[in-house]
Amino acid sequence: MRMQQVLIALALAGAGMAAQAQVAVVVNPKSAAASMTAEQVANIFLGKSNTLPSGAAAAPVDQPESAAIRETFYTKVTGKNSAQVKAAWSRLVFSGKATPPKEVASSAEVKKFVAGNPDAIGYIEKSAVDGSVKVVLSVD
Repeated sequence: MRMQQVLIALALAGAGMAAQAQVAVVVNPKSAAASMTAEQVANIFLGKSNTLPSGAAAAPVDQPESAAIRETFYTKVTGKNSAQVKAAWSRLVFSGKATPPKEVASSAEVKKFVAGNPDAIGYIEKSAVDGSVKVVLSVD
């Protein structure tokens, strides 16, 4: 009986993680970018690049540090956790080399920002995608 309870708990934990793991990287529907690699997205969100593949200036928008989607995005797309990302940005800001992505309160705010800015790029839950944004990378 005890082993069965452990297996059920593990299955439920795995199901919760899978539901959290669906991330969509989105741009404005008018953007020339049709798709992007995880490396291209990571470079923008880590301050290594400030342009979209089309050559247009990138305006990245970030979720709050407390949002589960943020941890999922950075872990899966950049291979870094929140603390590592924060440390990397601290170095870039201190040296004057880059400015971190604009932070907004929620996926709804990310979507609103991206829909209203042709150079914007952000990430939201895949389930929140609608016609106001265009998906350039899906991460499961």
